[in-house]
Amino acid sequence: MSTGPGAHSAPAPNDPDTPGTRATGPKPPKAPKTPRTSMFSSLRVRNYRLFASGQLVSNIGTWMQRIAQDWLVHSLTGSATAVGLTVALQFLPMLLFGLYGGVIADRYDKRRLLLLTQVTMSLTGLALAALTLTGSVQVWHVYGLAFALGLVTVVENPARQTFVAELVGPGQLRNAVSLNSANFQSARLVGPAVAGVLITAAGSGWAFLVNGLSFLAPIAALLLMRRADLSPAEPVRRARGQLREGLRYVRSHPELMWPIILVGFIGTFGFNFPIWLTAFTERVFDQGAGVYGLLNVLMAAGSLTGALLAARRSTAGRRLLVGSAALFALLLGLAAVTPWFWVFAALMVAIGVMGLTFNVTANSSVQLATDPAMRGRVMSLFMMVFMGGTPIGGPLMGWITDTYGPRVGLLAGAFLSLLGAVLVGLALARAAGLRLSMDLRRGRRRVAFVPREPREPLPVSPVAEPTSPAPAPPAAVGASR
Repeated sequence: MSTGPGAHSAPAPNDPDTPGTRATGPKPPKAPKTPRTSMFSSLRVRNYRLFASGQLVSNIGTWMQRIAQDWLVHSLTGSATAVGLTVALQFLPMLLFGLYGGVIADRYDKRRLLLLTQVTMSLTGLALAALTLTGSVQVWHVYGLAFALGLVTVVENPARQTFVAELVGPGQLRNAVSLNSANFQSARLVGPAVAGVLITAAGSGWAFLVNGLSFLAPIAALLLMRRADLSPAEPVRRARGQLREGLRYVRSHPELMWPIILVGFIGTFGFNFPIWLTAFTERVFDQGAGVYGLLNVLMAAGSLTGALLAARRSTAGRRLLVGSAALFALLLGLAAVTPWFWVFAALMVAIGVMGLTFNVTANSSVQLATDPAMRGRVMSLFMMVFMGGTPIGGPLMGWITDTYGPRVGLLAGAFLSLLGAVLVGLALARAAGLRLSMDLRRGRRRVAFVPREPREPLPVSPVAEPTSPAPAPPAAVGASR
C-alpha cells in the first residue's frame, strides 16, 4: 500500500490518457490485474485435497445409486411419471425447507454439520440396499427413502457449498467450485458405467450397498482435516427474522436475484435427464440399461470438460452466464428432434459442457458477490430454486413425456429453458443500464447491448405574459411562497 507520493504520482510526459500534454496532477492508480489461475490451483491446499478425495469416492456411489434408483423404479412401474415422482420427492424437501437449511448453515460449524449429514445419508443408502437385496422392496419404499435423503440434503447442500470458501478462501473460490463440479462429473463417468454393469449382472441392490459404504470416505476426510488451517465465517447468532433478512438481501441485489431466477428456470425445466434419457433409451431407441448408462457417461464427459475449462477461467461475467444457458437450451432442442442415435449421443456431450458451464458460472458468481455472513442463506436459496424446482418440473416433464412422447417432452424443456435465458438476459441488461441495439444496415448487421442514452430534460416552455388580471402585489407573492 502506498503511503505517499511516489512513482505512480510522478508527472508523466507521455501519458497516454492525455496525449501531447504533461500531467500536472497525480495519476490514478491502475486497477490490479486478476491473477492467472491454474487449472488445479486449489489442490495445493491440504484440507481441500482431503475434501475433494472424499467427495470423489462418495460421488461415485451417489451416481451409482441415482442410476440404480431410476432403473429400479422404472422396472417396478414401467412409468416415466413414476421416475419423475421419485426425483420430485427427493428434491421436494429442498423446495419446502431449503431456506431453513441455509439459516442452519450460517449458525453452526459447517464441518460438524457435514459429519452428521454424511452419516445419515449413508444410512439411507444401506436401508435401500437391504430392502432390495432381500427382495422385499416396493416402490413406496423408494419414495420414502428418496424423501428422507432429500431432508438431509436440505442441510448438507448449503453447508457443503459454503464450506468450500472456508477451505480455500475467496481468492481460490471460483477455481474450487469448478473443481468440485469436475469432481462430481468425474464420478459421473465412473458411477453410471459401474452401475450399468452391476445392475445387469447382479441387480440394483449392490449399487445401493456400494453407495452406502462410499460415505466412509468423506467422513474420514473431514476427521483428518487440520482445523487450524480453516477460515470459518463468524457464526450468525440466533435471531428472529433471519430468513426474511436473507430474502431481502437477495432482492436488493440484482446481481444475485436474476442469476438465481435463471437457475430456477434451468433447474426446473432443463435438468430432467433421468426422465428423458430413460424414455429415449426404451421408447425411441429400444435399448436397455447399458445404453442408458452410456448416455449418462457421455453427458458426464461433456460436463467434466466444461468444469475443467471453467477451472482455468479467472473471471466469468453475465454474458457467459446467459449465453451458456441459451446454448444449453438450443442443444436440448436439437437432441429432441434428431432421428439418429449417435447424433443424440454426441449432443449429450455438448449438453454436458454447456450445462456445467452455466452451473459453475452461476454458483461461483453468486458466492463471490455475497457477504460471508449471508452466504449460507443465499446459497440455500440458490440450491432451493435449482433442485427444489424439480418437484414441479419432474412430474410435469414426466407427464408430457408419457402423454405426448419423449421428443415432445424434451422439446418442451428446451423451449422453457430458452425462454428463461432470454427474459433474464434482458432483465440483467436493464439492471446494468444497457439496451438492445440492432443495426441492420448493409455491412453493419449486428445485434448488441449498448449503454442506455441518458434522457434529456424536457424543454421548459416560456411563460406567457399575462394579459389579465394584473400581477399580484408583492405582499401576495410573499405570502404564497
